[in-house]
Amino acid sequence: MGELSIKIKIADKEYPMRVNASEEEVIRSAAKLVNDKLQLFKDQYRISDKQDLLAMVAFDSMINQLRSSDVDAGFDNTVSGKVNYLETLISSALED
Repeated sequence: MGELSIKIKIADKEYPMRVNASEEEVIRSAAKLVNDKLQLFKDQYRISDKQDLLAMVAFDSMINQLRSSDVDAGFDNTVSGKVNYLETLISSALED
């Protein structure tokens, strides 16, 4: 698939982009999520300054990413511990 020229609107400003056709849907979904979060913060905190709203969205996104990374790391440690335990059991069984 080739590249597409699209326009993404964030905070009432259009951004022209060239994207792979296979990524268009993800990029449009990301823009929608950003705009939805902007509206949520605007309504919730009664903030109209777009720069403040964009900063809040960026900050919120980083918090979510860090939380997700912590969960992923915990999951990886749990799985790794269980795999190591199973390897020990298998090794013990094979030695007998």
